[in-house]
Amino acid sequence: MGQFFSFIFFFLIFGGSALASSVKIINEKNEALVERLGSYNKKLTPGLNFVVPFVERIVYRETIREKVLDIPPQSCITRDNVAITVDAVVYWKIVDLEKAYYKVENLHDAMVNLVLTQIRAEIGKLELDETFTARAEINEILLRELDIATDPWGVKVTRVELRDIMPSKAVQESMELQMSAERRKRAAILTSEGERDAAINSAQGKAQARLLEAEALKKAAILEAEAQKEAIVLKAEAERQQQILQAEATAQALTIVTKKLGGDSYALEALQFLLAQNYLEMGKTIGSSKSSKVLFVDPRSLISTLEGIRSAIAQGKSSLELEVEKIDHHCAD
Repeated sequence: MGQFFSFIFFFLIFGGSALASSVKIINEKNEALVERLGSYNKKLTPGLNFVVPFVERIVYRETIREKVLDIPPQSCITRDNVAITVDAVVYWKIVDLEKAYYKVENLHDAMVNLVLTQIRAEIGKLELDETFTARAEINEILLRELDIATDPWGVKVTRVELRDIMPSKAVQESMELQMSAERRKRAAILTSEGERDAAINSAQGKAQARLLEAEALKKAAILEAEAQKEAIVLKAEAERQQQILQAEATAQALTIVTKKLGGDSYALEALQFLLAQNYLEMGKTIGSSKSSKVLFVDPRSLISTLEGIRSAIAQGKSSLELEVEKIDHHCAD
């Protein structure tokens, strides 16, 4: 009876242990491969799974999330025989867990060696200067080649990035000298272009200044000529008006004197006196003029001249009266 209970107890313990070992829980974004008696049987997906104790076992468990593969710095030779050091980072993920386990023995080491080989091959096709300017193109080529090469392993390469491309110290020194010479060349070119532009601007400024000065002088001369013309016209107009006013004043004066002395017997003598007085005033005016003029008058003939004027006036009395009447009529109009 005691052996029976021992057997039952041993069976329960063994059965519970076997049942517990048959329950497998797979986390999200993880997968597992199960072999039955040494051969592939099935793949476990996230969640609760069962396996047959002592017959089936999990041989490989891996995540299907994207991973990062860090490639250490490696020495490469460019097409122009320059030694450089290159490191990279590769983003990849497993898309077929069965291939990743059964097609390659060590997936990580295989990925590293494959990436290094592809990097050396692509760098060897380029010259040193191209490795710095064509980094995006190199990344695209590596991505395409690695994706094709890792497809039989059930791996998908999503991105490849070259991080640092470091030439040797001697190459760096020569590159620095080249860049320094290039900068000096560009500085000299920019300086000469600046001096040329400055000379051109200065010449254009002087030309424009001379042109503006000439135009200003032209306008000033035109304005001065117009002003002189207007001044001459105004002066002539003023002299004409003055002469007209003087003639009208003389005519009015003669008219007034004639009317006042119309009934006087001495009217003719008074007119003769006024004309003689105007003659003397004319000589005074000529003598006081600023311009140099010479008026030759014989003092001995002054009396005879006045007498001649008097006789001329006496002879033309009727004519004078007629002219006075015309002047009166003109003033009335």
